[in-house]
Amino acid sequence: MRLGATLAHLTAAEPYPVGGWARRLAGEGFESLWIPQILGRGFFVPDAFVALATAAAVTDGVELGTATLQVPLHHPVALAHRIRSLQAECGDRLVVGLSPGSTDTDHGILDRDFTARFRTFDANVARLRALLDEQDPVDLSPPVPARPPLLLGSWGAKVERAAREFDGWLASGYRRTPDEIVDALVRFRESGGGRAVVCAVPAGPDTDPRRLRADLQRYAGAGFDDAVILFEPGGPDPGAVRALL
Repeated sequence: MRLGATLAHLTAAEPYPVGGWARRLAGEGFESLWIPQILGRGFFVPDAFVALATAAAVTDGVELGTATLQVPLHHPVALAHRIRSLQAECGDRLVVGLSPGSTDTDHGILDRDFTARFRTFDANVARLRALLDEQDPVDLSPPVPARPPLLLGSWGAKVERAAREFDGWLASGYRRTPDEIVDALVRFRESGGGRAVVCAVPAGPDTDPRRLRADLQRYAGAGFDDAVILFEPGGPDPGAVRALL
């Protein structure tokens, strides 16, 4: 199982300086770097596109991903243009995690209808695929070799859809137990799913390294392809966590 890390934390503490943090994580051997799209929840998470472009400029060979972009917050043409712009910087290192969003705060501050998010997600993802695959009347030239992999972010309720319709599944390890996550992985695999990433496994001030090691080993044994660590301020050193697996 590969080990990745997030470029941002989810607390009110000062955000990590993206460039320096990305270099540090890559230097410690983390194989992927991820960032969510979060707005207006009492803490600051840098814009995902800016953060990943910065990380791309200061690292080599490390995968870069969104975990996740809240699709209903974007017009699909604007989102496709931003993804292509980011792909120009990241190349084949880019992977795009998508979701309908799970918190009404983000939708409310952008005047989006939270209750319609699933319907909006379906329509916008269909258009987004067509745009990225150059099958839409809107021309986003110049062409790129291929669109980046699209992963569906889900707590676990939509894993069958992730297996059927997307290039993989981003499982939320934040506020979910390992039992819930592994049970959902079984359903994902039974549905023919490919890549499975358990994302935002917390590593904070109260983290027991033995418990974290046990959880990571369980995810690896269950068949996850990747685990992504959420380093919270005051938590364990990235090098020590990398050495757990």
